[in-house]
Amino acid sequence: MHRICLSLPTDRECSATITAMGGEASYAARHFDVEVHLLVLDSSDAQTREAHARTIAALPETAGVVVHHLDESAQRDFLRGAIDRAALPEPERILGLMLPDALSYGACTNRAFLIAAALGCRSLHRRDSDCDYQVFDGEPVHPIHHELTSLGKRARDAFAGVSEVTLDPALADRPVSMVGASFIGELSVDIGGIRELDKEVYDEVVGLWAPGHWSAEQKRELVEESFKGAGTLPFTGDRSTLTLVDPMRVDMSNIAFDRDVYERLPLPPATATIGSDYFLIHAVYDAALPGVLHNRHIENYYTGERRTHAGFLAYQTRFVKFLLSMLYLHHVYERMADAGAALLDDGGRLDPAPFAAFLTESVRLDRTENERRLDTVAAAYGRLGGKYAEFARGMTADRERLLDEAALDTEDFVVLIGAWEALVHASRGALR
Repeated sequence: MHRICLSLPTDRECSATITAMGGEASYAARHFDVEVHLLVLDSSDAQTREAHARTIAALPETAGVVVHHLDESAQRDFLRGAIDRAALPEPERILGLMLPDALSYGACTNRAFLIAAALGCRSLHRRDSDCDYQVFDGEPVHPIHHELTSLGKRARDAFAGVSEVTLDPALADRPVSMVGASFIGELSVDIGGIRELDKEVYDEVVGLWAPGHWSAEQKRELVEESFKGAGTLPFTGDRSTLTLVDPMRVDMSNIAFDRDVYERLPLPPATATIGSDYFLIHAVYDAALPGVLHNRHIENYYTGERRTHAGFLAYQTRFVKFLLSMLYLHHVYERMADAGAALLDDGGRLDPAPFAAFLTESVRLDRTENERRLDTVAAAYGRLGGKYAEFARGMTADRERLLDEAALDTEDFVVLIGAWEALVHASRGALR
């Protein structure tokens, strides 16, 4: 029997999600030879954390399921211990990258990675607080079924557990390193209101996340498939493919990684930036590590906070910072695609060195493309008027800070990659 970590990072009320994930953990323990560590990393306010604690206490006891509920104080204590044992230079900077004051999709998942290592887990399975499971024939549709069927096996040994194999036979001795699916329901990025107001503005703004040199037709194609997940059609039966998993086909709310992925490379710790947690999906794909793509899609919905005015302004900032991050990430992704097998070490695992080198190169890129992105967003949102124009005015006032942060976020990622091996080693087994 081996251990796995089913992880939920949250900063908002999500008792229903915790209860549902308790059900998924129980399903995994009943159907697979695993001990499930359900990890709730809770950055919400005290009242919400207390509600979560009551929800966790009410979960049915299941053999093979262990629940961990860590608030930020407990997470900080764990991180300080790991950083001290790792004897890293700039310990306060590393702590800030792992547990920043602002929201960070990458940092919260990085904490889950380290705690999974501390618990002795072989894999990490991530869900989100604004998602739910589909129901089919009266039962929840648990993605962990496909994750545990294939993850960590040699690809050739995973053939029998999938519906289809499109993997190059030359890769059949490599391990299945990632298993994932997408979502159905609302857009994964909260910009549907733009599309309702003005489809032309929507196309223009969404097209900004494409590389600057792409043609108009390439950008149109990207816009058409962006942020829609698997659409709206519900689950009707299992389909799964052993393949190299296209990053556009999976979502971080519905993903699982083998430890030889996340113990080798962290996620970007950028704050207030959507999409900052998708880097490993690209790394697995470009390094030609096998994966399984399945159709047990999560249901995505928007929480009430995202409907408030403050929530709107905060989310639009995260979206703009995502657009700015693309200047650097597209350069890195292109270099990763060219590198291919050179992204792996002699043991066939991800090698952090080339990733750090590509990121370091990218920091030196000219910012003109990002300046154009900000100009385009400001003009487009200005045409929409109302709260969009208000956001555009604030964004323009913060122009230099936003440009600087996009570059600094990339530099911070290089620093964290340099510290990651020592952090993982210092964490491994610490909570067993």
